Amino acid sequence: MDLRDLRYFETIAELQHMGRAAARLHRTQPALTSCVRRLEEDCGTALFEKAGRGIRLTAAGRVLLKWAQRMRFDVEDAQREIGAIGQGLAGHVRIGIVPTAAQFVLPSVARQLLQEAPEVTLRTVVGLVDTLKPQLHAGEIDMMVGTEGPTEAGYVSKMLVEDAIVVAASASHELFRGTPTLKDLSGYRWALQPPGAPTRDWLDHTFDRKRLPRPQVQVESTMLLMLPLLIEQTGLLSFISRHHLGSRPGRSGLKEIPLKEATMHRRLVVTYRANSYLSPAAARLIELFSTLGDKL
Repeated sequence: MDLRDLRYFETIAELQHMGRAAARLHRTQPALTSCVRRLEEDCGTALFEKAGRGIRLTAAGRVLLKWAQRMRFDVEDAQREIGAIGQGLAGHVRIGIVPTAAQFVLPSVARQLLQEAPEVTLRTVVGLVDTLKPQLHAGEIDMMVGTEGPTEAGYVSKMLVEDAIVVAASASHELFRGTPTLKDLSGYRWALQPPGAPTRDWLDHTFDRKRLPRPQVQVESTMLLMLPLLIEQTGLLSFISRHHLGSRPGRSGLKEIPLKEATMHRRLVVTYRANSYLSPAAARLIELFSTLGDKL
């Protein structure tokens, strides 16, 4: 099998449309059709089948996609390892990281790495786990720092730090005049992430379990970093990492509403592909993440 055919095959499989794949790859549709035919001849079976106006992988196609990705990873790892010979602690590291870790963990780790290795370059992608994980699977990032999930074959995760997500409000909020309960929170408006975000779903289900109305969301945002300042200035409630409450020494603009039943515990981990090549710089970055996690 030709490696170029396999790379084209990956793109066709991702887009499930020959025309869109041709546009992305800057190739003609007949050229991609010939590529698929060569692979099907090598495999002895069909790799795609029609699905509406597009196409989809057959069972054999899904198997080939798995091995095509693995071969691409091996070739890329070989190129990177050969290129790293003689470089020492240098090179380019690609990191996917969730917003909380990007704000409270990455700066210290990056500072330490760049002090040790001034020639290292970093590319960071900040997002939620559901958007970062496909990039890790596709080999677009070297590692992912995010919330712990189910164990996946072929991947290694190292625990960094435990985190708590708590209900918070402006320190001057009227709720702090008494001892609020979860039921009391139902009477106020909130600033939260959209449904589908793990913390939002957890909070909604907490109210569901108590048979209480879900939070009244007045401001919905995917930008986690804006929530602390927003709730401080608007009087809305929110559900944020406890790290935010101590992130600005000398200021007490935010305060936790202590409710055990509305406190979500999670663990942040760094995840990377098992048995893949890690440059010395990437390996050192993982060590620094782990070391900082121990301190936190």
